[in-house]
Amino acid sequence: MTDEAIGPVELDCLDGARIVRLDQWASEPNRADVELFVEPCIGPTLDVGCGPGRLTAALIDRQIMAVGIDVAEDAVRLARERGAQAIRRDVFADVPGEQHWQHVLLADGNIGIGGDPAALLTRIQELLAPDGQIIVEVAEHGVGSYLELHRLQIGETISAPFPWAVVGMDAIVDVADKSGLYVAETRTSGTRHAVTLVRCFED
Repeated sequence: MTDEAIGPVELDCLDGARIVRLDQWASEPNRADVELFVEPCIGPTLDVGCGPGRLTAALIDRQIMAVGIDVAEDAVRLARERGAQAIRRDVFADVPGEQHWQHVLLADGNIGIGGDPAALLTRIQELLAPDGQIIVEVAEHGVGSYLELHRLQIGETISAPFPWAVVGMDAIVDVADKSGLYVAETRTSGTRHAVTLVRCFED
């Protein structure tokens, strides 16, 4: 294990989509994972798009109550095999513990789920406790916000293309504002960046 961030392997496809290999998230958490997503969590945590569950399991190892959700059956299976509590669930469907999660994680670029970051953040607010936080991994400064197509590769199986949004550090403030959120904190570890989003309350 190295201290460098381990990101997805992306391969250009003829249809313009990119292949994202699930096994890239199957390793143990590295330093950036711990500093950006594990250490900030002090209460019940929902890991959205948990993949093979490396962050969920790391939180459980620290005695933090954590649950991972993912739409990929193989991802949930792998997460459970490593000791994480995980369920197959779409974040836009019914999710256990709504309005009670202290932290919701969107690591590994999962702000892109569904292709509409503002809609995703609006939904996640429904899952949070009143003083809850959303911890979001974002791309570097200068990236802005844009939409692309991804394919997920699990073993030899490659999914159909699906929309995926990319949001940079320079764009997350505007995206959060559209959802009634603001950036309370920014953190960087190696080449990776994360922001903590909290609700905007009326005076």
